[in-house]
Amino acid sequence: MKSKIVIEVQMRCDKCRSKAMKIAASTDGVESVALQGDDRKSLVVTGDGVDSVNLTKTLRKKIGRAVIVEQGEVKKKEEDKKKVEENKIQWWPQPVVVYDQLESNPNPCSII
Repeated sequence: MKSKIVIEVQMRCDKCRSKAMKIAASTDGVESVALQGDDRKSLVVTGDGVDSVNLTKTLRKKIGRAVIVEQGEVKKKEEDKKKVEENKIQWWPQPVVVYDQLESNPNPCSII
């Protein structure tokens, strides 16, 4: 079961952000790590079997204040595909009509 964890971390500079991302990526079960928010202070961790409490404690020790903001399951892709299929517009190609101009007008020149 995949879970999505949002952790707000006190990050002042880009060095702190990259350090926090490295710590989160090295945790067992993590599949993806991203920064979120206007100030890029929220760390979004997605994975299977991620220990959010242990990750938060590690971030507190290495970087500074860290608080779990949100934790929940990730929706399956099948549900997303169903929604996309419902919103699709069906397109039917128009029939191609070819007129044979040579049989109706033997002279191809139009200025006569």
